Amino acid sequence: MPQHARPQDLRLARRVDGKPRVVVTRRLLPETQRRMAELFEVTLNAEDRPMSHDALIEAVREAHVLVPTVTDRIDADVIAKAGPNLGLIANFGAGIEHIDLAAARARKIIVTNTPGVFTEDTADMTMALIISVPRRLTDGEREIREGTWDGWSPSTLLGHRIAGKVLGIVGMGRIGQAVALRARAFGLAVVYHNRHRLPQALEDHLGVRYEPDLDRLVQEADILSLHCPLNAGTHHLIDARRIAMMKREAYVVNTSRGELIEESALIAALEAGAIGGAGLDVFAHEPEADPRLKRLPNVVLLPHMGSATFEGRLASGDKVIANIRFWADGHRPPDQVIEGWA
Repeated sequence: MPQHARPQDLRLARRVDGKPRVVVTRRLLPETQRRMAELFEVTLNAEDRPMSHDALIEAVREAHVLVPTVTDRIDADVIAKAGPNLGLIANFGAGIEHIDLAAARARKIIVTNTPGVFTEDTADMTMALIISVPRRLTDGEREIREGTWDGWSPSTLLGHRIAGKVLGIVGMGRIGQAVALRARAFGLAVVYHNRHRLPQALEDHLGVRYEPDLDRLVQEADILSLHCPLNAGTHHLIDARRIAMMKREAYVVNTSRGELIEESALIAALEAGAIGGAGLDVFAHEPEADPRLKRLPNVVLLPHMGSATFEGRLASGDKVIANIRFWADGHRPPDQVIEGWA
């Protein structure tokens, strides 16, 4: 998980005279944009389309603060072309893999995120997929919409019970823990893999068991749910080799980042019937979803909507505003991300 600033890093904060110039890359909730307009000299994205690379460079040349989202690639080239005023990249969202943290630190540009605000929302969506894939909810809904349902039958639309099954959670941060609490209520046995084992008291509270070997977890799980950040160490964490280890009737659920899975290998396994199915809210090449996934009946596909609640998006906007205000007043922002510190 992102690490937050130590006291000695206060030198990176600086006071801005007057209202800071803020560029927001996507359309946010009206309440958030209205508050930003009151507090800052803000440029908003009325069309709500992802900004081009050139547009991002133009934004950082003049702004004090850039407010990007996961759809924006803030790479070393963008940061290198930033003007002298840019001092803060206040990300809207918790994930920061789209921002070159080393390049930002080299330019003494602070990066903040909005941790914790989407935990419950993403955990809810994960449980929705955990239920909907084995129970074939989208198949049933499709029959109603298409008018092909001809009444109840004891042998049609059969799925699998989730109670008593093993849920393997990869990544036991805030969201993984929230999923574990929900899963236990549905009668699932929860086993998790994480870089560091949780304290025993927290394991007891969550009712989970630690598995230090990811391969063994993959082999044991009836449902595998991914909740780790995307970085060099987790890219294609679930690759062809590990997919081949899964049970034939096992399911994969991913509400984190599409690149955690080797998507071509997953598709091949689904097409061959080597695993039971998948529930995907994220994809390797968003906003595109591989056409082969759309043709598979044992896959539930959602358009990256795990965090899409009014409450979560408003809370994220509040955190962005707080981070900007702290920084502009010369204080360390509460959600500062520090690259490379343990």
